[in-house]
Amino acid sequence: MRSRQEQVANEILMHFRSRKKLQGEVSLSDTLEADGDGSSLSLMDVISVDDDMLDNLDARESCIRVRQCVKDCLNEREAMIIALRYGLGGQNPLTQREIAARCGISRSYVSRIEKKALQKLEQAMEAAPKGKDTAKNS
Repeated sequence: MRSRQEQVANEILMHFRSRKKLQGEVSLSDTLEADGDGSSLSLMDVISVDDDMLDNLDARESCIRVRQCVKDCLNEREAMIIALRYGLGGQNPLTQREIAARCGISRSYVSRIEKKALQKLEQAMEAAPKGKDTAKNS
């Protein structure tokens, strides 16, 4: 059986090891300084939040919804025209003339397909609540 002194030494070592693990962790409610009148300043009080953060999250969510609607609501040709026209999937956007040449169809036909596809997407985006999948309409 270990002596009381060894047990205390072991507990002290365990304490230092646990403190070392937590060394990089900080709580937002930790007090940074206290004023003379007794009020304290916490980390949460001094950390700023990027004003554009919520807008960026909304934009990202909208992009995800548009991509999902393109996938679910458009037929293959419409989805391809929209992806090429607006640069979805990391591509550079193309003009209607460039898309027409690539697909072997007229520019006016590309325009009609694009217009019809955009109408479908608009209806799907309005009908589908945020975070909900849309039904396939070809």
